[in-house]
Amino acid sequence: MTSKELILKNIRTNNVVQDTSLPDYSNFGLTFEDKHSHFSTMLESVGGKALFIKKEELEETIKSLYPDEKLITSNIEGFSLANFDANEESDPHNLKDIDLAVVKGEFAVAENGAVWVKNRDNRHRALYFIAQNIILVLEKSAIVNNMHEAYELISFGEPSYGAFISGPSKTADIEQSLVIGAHGPKSGYVIFVE
Repeated sequence: MTSKELILKNIRTNNVVQDTSLPDYSNFGLTFEDKHSHFSTMLESVGGKALFIKKEELEETIKSLYPDEKLITSNIEGFSLANFDANEESDPHNLKDIDLAVVKGEFAVAENGAVWVKNRDNRHRALYFIAQNIILVLEKSAIVNNMHEAYELISFGEPSYGAFISGPSKTADIEQSLVIGAHGPKSGYVIFVE
């Protein structure tokens, strides 16, 4: 018997049947006793800041953070500080002078300090990246532990745009030094409202 025939004979006689059911990933990934605290720590590590306020304090808080910003846009219902409607612009290049974008976040991820945003109420996805400063506003209860839980909440059934945003724009390509606001918002806040 040749070595090839011996190998094939052994393969035929040693069929091993194993349970091929997939493992349970329901308790997979990092979990945190205080999700909001960990989210805040992670967001600060990348140049952003999280705030926790009552819903009625939103406008007062934003005025105190950005008292001198002139051109403000928002997709937050009832937000009276907005003085520019980005959705009325046909060309996203016209958004280049926006000082502050105050936009809705869908949910936050404690593991990495990111917020999922969908372009549902914004005509231009560029708004998230072209404004000089950005504030993401979401309900305090809209937070998950990790990306595994986050992906369970994302639906790809209909064509749309979504992105995870974590703090202001940043790069460390140049001499491995972190530069904030190099090619997008120079400051980023996440405001959780109750």
